[in-house]
Amino acid sequence: MRIAIACDHAAVFLKDDLRDWLTGEGHEVLDLGTHGSASVDYPDYGRKLGDALAAGQAERGIAICGSGIGIMIAANRNPAVRCALVSEPLSAELARAHNDANALALGARLIGPEMARACVRAFLSTDFLGGRHAARVDMLKEPA
Repeated sequence: MRIAIACDHAAVFLKDDLRDWLTGEGHEVLDLGTHGSASVDYPDYGRKLGDALAAGQAERGIAICGSGIGIMIAANRNPAVRCALVSEPLSAELARAHNDANALALGARLIGPEMARACVRAFLSTDFLGGRHAARVDMLKEPA
């Protein structure tokens, strides 16, 4: 699977860890940055992730900042994105199964690499259930 990943300066270590792990698992990773510890603005990287998903450059996305909240909000500004902030695997699974989330947000200051991998594993291995959930997801696509 092709996965886009983006982060701000607070999450470079976790982004790099997940990128390397995902590559080792056989996924193709589109690393949208940032790549260093210099302060950057998370909205820029949430936007990059949203743009990549909307353009079909990746099937799924992972957005990471200190809390995961800001970059999730930024990514979700793109109507093609359904990004869910999670901190444990069950939420990641439900975000896919019930909400057809195509992006996952993680807080690098809140969870460690092992938990992040568990969340990503659940997110990538879960299919959207459709059915009654599909009508609700369709409602999310309507203009506000």
